[in-house]
Amino acid sequence: METTNFSSEISTLSPILPTRSGDKLRWGQLYGAAQGLAIVQAARAHAGPTVVVMPDTASSNRLETELRFFASNSDALPLLRFPDWETLPYDLASPHQDIISERLSTLYRLPGLTNGILLVPVATLMTRLAPRNHLEAGSLVLAEGDRLNVEQTRERFTIAGYRTVGQVMEHGEFAVRGSLLDLYPMGSPLPYRIDLLGDEVDSIRTFDPETQRSLKKISKINLLPAREFPMTEDAIDRFRGGWRRHFAGDPTASHLYRDVSQGLAPSGIEYYLPLFFETTATLFDYLPDNSLVMVEGSVLETAEAFWSDVRERFEQCQRDRQYEGADRPPLPPDILFLQAHEVFAGLRNFRRVHFARSNTEAKEASPNDISQGEDTGQAMASSDVSRKKTWNFATRPPLNFPIDSHAPKPLAILQGFLDDFAGRVLLVAETPGRREVLRELFQGHGIRPTPFSDWYDFSRSDAPLGLTVAALEQGVMLTDPHIAVISEPQLFGKRAMQRRRRKKATRDTETIVRNLVELAPGAPVVHEVHGVGRYRGLETLTIGDITNEFLTLEYEGGDKLYVPVSSLHLITRYTGTDAEHAPWHKLGSQKWIKVRQKAAQKAFDVAAELLDIQARRAARTGFPLEVNETEQQMFAQGFPFEETPDQQTAIADTLSDLASEKPTDRLICGDVGFGKTEVAMRATFAVVNNNRQVAILVPTTLLAQQHFQTFSDRFADWPVRVAQLSRFLTKPQQNTVLTELADGRADIVIGTHRLLQPDVKFKRLGLVILDEEHRFGVRQKERLKALRTEVDVLTLTATPIPRTLNMALAGMRDLSLITTPPERRLSIKTFIRQWEANALREAILREIKRGGQVYFVHNRVEDIEKVAGELGELVPEARTHIAHGQMPESQLEQVMLDFYHQRFNLLVCTTVIEAGIDVPTANTIIINRADRFGLAQIHQLRGRVGRSHHRAYAYLIVPPKKAMTADAVKRLEAIEALEDLGVGFSLATHDLEIRGAGELLGQEQSGQIQEVGYSLYMDLLERAITALKIGKMPEFDRPLENGAEIDLRIPALIPDDYLPDVHERLLLYKRIAGAPDADILQNLQVEMIDRFGLLPEPARNLFHITELKLKANALGIRKIDFGEKGGRILFGLEPNVDVEKIVALVQDEPKVYKLEGSDKVRVIKEMSGGEERVKILGEILDHLS
Repeated sequence: METTNFSSEISTLSPILPTRSGDKLRWGQLYGAAQGLAIVQAARAHAGPTVVVMPDTASSNRLETELRFFASNSDALPLLRFPDWETLPYDLASPHQDIISERLSTLYRLPGLTNGILLVPVATLMTRLAPRNHLEAGSLVLAEGDRLNVEQTRERFTIAGYRTVGQVMEHGEFAVRGSLLDLYPMGSPLPYRIDLLGDEVDSIRTFDPETQRSLKKISKINLLPAREFPMTEDAIDRFRGGWRRHFAGDPTASHLYRDVSQGLAPSGIEYYLPLFFETTATLFDYLPDNSLVMVEGSVLETAEAFWSDVRERFEQCQRDRQYEGADRPPLPPDILFLQAHEVFAGLRNFRRVHFARSNTEAKEASPNDISQGEDTGQAMASSDVSRKKTWNFATRPPLNFPIDSHAPKPLAILQGFLDDFAGRVLLVAETPGRREVLRELFQGHGIRPTPFSDWYDFSRSDAPLGLTVAALEQGVMLTDPHIAVISEPQLFGKRAMQRRRRKKATRDTETIVRNLVELAPGAPVVHEVHGVGRYRGLETLTIGDITNEFLTLEYEGGDKLYVPVSSLHLITRYTGTDAEHAPWHKLGSQKWIKVRQKAAQKAFDVAAELLDIQARRAARTGFPLEVNETEQQMFAQGFPFEETPDQQTAIADTLSDLASEKPTDRLICGDVGFGKTEVAMRATFAVVNNNRQVAILVPTTLLAQQHFQTFSDRFADWPVRVAQLSRFLTKPQQNTVLTELADGRADIVIGTHRLLQPDVKFKRLGLVILDEEHRFGVRQKERLKALRTEVDVLTLTATPIPRTLNMALAGMRDLSLITTPPERRLSIKTFIRQWEANALREAILREIKRGGQVYFVHNRVEDIEKVAGELGELVPEARTHIAHGQMPESQLEQVMLDFYHQRFNLLVCTTVIEAGIDVPTANTIIINRADRFGLAQIHQLRGRVGRSHHRAYAYLIVPPKKAMTADAVKRLEAIEALEDLGVGFSLATHDLEIRGAGELLGQEQSGQIQEVGYSLYMDLLERAITALKIGKMPEFDRPLENGAEIDLRIPALIPDDYLPDVHERLLLYKRIAGAPDADILQNLQVEMIDRFGLLPEPARNLFHITELKLKANALGIRKIDFGEKGGRILFGLEPNVDVEKIVALVQDEPKVYKLEGSDKVRVIKEMSGGEERVKILGEILDHLS
């Protein structure tokens, strides 16, 4: 279709710019993503930085995506952000360290920036800043060969705001361990490890904060301060003087004043920043004189609105009771912020471009659209051109080209546009996976786009049709030159937000289970031989001349047991009842032996029952699948994300299960949004590809609808019929689905417990997938239990119910953990609060002011409207809707979709959202009467937020502590403590502690679990199962195996001056003692050297002895005792040694080796040093192997 180019319009590729300081232009007619393209082209043409001022954070984020797309392949055009603090004015909370890091990095780079783009929201532009000399004075450059005094550096970092930690994970942290200094500087994408040789910097390397492994060597680093204000003695004096000037009364009555006087920086101190300086600066002071400033919309209106909010907050803080007296008096707004007229005055000094994004709603394409768009453009041009300083761009509103997969010609509208459009077209998929799906879809209908890596690549070619990747919300329609950029939402009308995960080392399930909870002094622990005592800490003891480290346990009567760190595998944390009621055994008494034998007998009974269940399942005729690797790989390419190692392992294990004769019963455990559904998809494809049916059971109709859409989209290109069975369907529709299931036409069915009803018949059901099993009722669970004996079962859960977890750990079901979080996803900050109107208003406002959304969970339908009304009065700025399970399904679905599309920002709801659709912009959840919820339920609800890289907040609203049950208090304390991502598995174990672990196979077992502890009981159960499987009867009277005891009379420990962190030492001792083979030991050794420096001799001895112990255990040796003159080797009751090898040893060197009885070998040899003892013992054990 031909188009006409009007002389009054300018090409987006060649924008016109103001030429002198103070000059101002207006840009008009910027439709869709044309704004981003025009800014990038302007920034390339301008000899200086380009500053883009946006109305708010949400619009700034949207523009950033466009800028990164159009600035692709241009390292010479850096894109910087100066983000908002994401707190409310006068907030009691401080910004997240990652935000401070980005702000400081930007401020440091700005004065010397020769070109590039800076994005800044209006409110951030209005905040007063530290003067430029703060960053210059507080920065430090370190290079190889520099002299560095560790103590002086430690003091300097502390003053600069860096926090001393045991292990560096986040910006603003540092750790000193011997000759190593780990540091995560502000503004740096990775932390650094500085290796010192004396006082000289020997090397500097980046390292991965997740694995703590070194990555790349570099020669020099720049270290910025960790705060936007100094905490030097001079700065503290200025703060104290400023406080006295601004606030009347006794300053020492304020906790905040006292904290700062002592060198502490309390939360929310940023809103007292001006007191630390003689004068403050603004962002304008940091900008080079040749900066070009671009402004979207009316700065004056936006700035005045923000100033009004600040004044309101200031007045509220003055009235609020938390500011009564002198504790936190607010500074006047003009001390902290610029007023609107000051912003306007600051902008006048720069060349300026004002523009407005044209918000014409995209509509479905029709034959006359382009010519109509040009008529509109001509009208706009004729009215604007007379103003001379306004330039309209040659762009038109982007059109929608909906793809209807159910239509006979799904791409008819797009195909018609491509046939008529007289220019070039670039199609943009949201992710690489979506690109491949779209490419196959297009090729199937005769459309063959050329693949391009980015916009730059396409713009340099002459291809008529291209396909690339970017998460654009809208495309662009240019008429000079004739180019159309069509985004995926223009084709499908919805977003599939990409969730790329960071690469993360695969973590062994057993290791996670062992290290779920750290030991605290006073905690009950179980020693397999001596019973339940109390942990009293790590202690270094010198016996003779040998110094070693021991775990100190206290038993009844004050008796102490010192457990060598090499025997830490015998220690488990007690879990069975609360610490106060845990048993406390007496050392040397017969009680523990009897308790353990009784528990072992009970475990044997349980094992027999479990094996009977398993035998019945194993007896059924299996259906091993044939996994077609080629087709499986083709299906996998439709996954738009990068699989994490955890995911890859779970997928491989599941497919392996399905391909084996053994019936599949696997539990996939991973937090919300960590990729469990994809594991289910891959399994489903394999089963359907073998001509079998798959049933997917979900707890709610809303989740059934979401899964139905997800599976339908994913299987759209395969000859697979996906059906849904839930209340969403009418009775005739349900009957149709039932018929298709019975005759085999439906391959996949997704539904609620409706699928468990007797009228549901399958022709060839092969796999049942359970999503969130803990949300089904008792009757449904019984039906599911029966199903397990008939078909393969895959269970997906974020928090497995205790019985499920127990079965998995007992080896009766297979377990896969997915613990890798999405990249940049921050942990959820959790607060437990009583109902307080101002605090609630602040929490909701903080979220919606940064462009986010809020869930308010109130689980009583009777008065939910009343609560919503109260919240509407409390926060009139919020747009509020209600959602609950008693609403008509269609209405509920529409509310959830509207929330997803950000048509309102406060959803007052019941737990109907627990298994709901993902809303990446919802990052605050408030749970009313959280004490009435179970731990798994709170974790699920909390998982609805934190789906993006913004800090997420969860507020648990509870009554006073005295009004709550003890169990409720413990549940809330557990969830508040576990902020880490991927801790659903850990929470289930906490739930076991709280409930007393009675759910294993009923209350009968709970007494035994309380006596010996959950971990040891599970160990006994596992041993009983193992014995029964090989046809042996467990020997209940026989003591548990300790493994070989080795004493070489040499120090074997991790010295505290090498690793001061007690918990870290304890963790490593546990890992070393529990290492199953020499390869794992060697990896641990490499990790320790990399993280903490070269191993000192005692630590090397520890590794040597542990490796010798592995060899001795394999030979059935019970004890080895070597000293300067030789020693003895004592064999166990059932040694695994060829007797002829022992005889040969004695015969070859009769003066050195002598037999003593039937179970001892004596060694007579001078062995002066530890190294020699290790060498000789190693040679002996190798000979006997």
